Amino acid sequence: MKRQVTLVVSIQNIAEFWNSATRPARNNGLGFSIEEAQVELAKLEGFFEVVHETLASYFIWKSLLSAYRVSGVQVHDARLVAVMKDHGIRQILTFNTADFQRYSAVVPVHPDTLA
Repeated sequence: MKRQVTLVVSIQNIAEFWNSATRPARNNGLGFSIEEAQVELAKLEGFFEVVHETLASYFIWKSLLSAYRVSGVQVHDARLVAVMKDHGIRQILTFNTADFQRYSAVVPVHPDTLA
C-alpha cells in the first residue's frame, strides 16, 4: 500500500547539502563545482518542499536547548526539531536516529526501515 506524504527539507538541510557537495572529495565532500551543485540543488528544490525558520521556531529552539540540555554540535539537531515543531512535522528521515531519540515531538525514521 502506498502512502501520500509531503517530503520537506529545511534551509539548514540545504546549507548542509551545499557544504558537502562543494567540499573537495579529499576532505570527505562530493567535490562538485558551483555549477554542478546548483544543478543538484535545483533537483532537490523540485523534489522537496523547502520549509523555513520563523521567529516562532527560534523560540521553540531556545526552549529545546534548555529542556533537553543541548550543547555542542547537538544544537543543529535541535534547530531541525524546532523547525519541524513549528511546521507540524512529526517524522524525520535520518541515518542518525539516536540523535533524535531524546525529542518526544518527533519520530526518527531510518531509511533501512522503509520498504
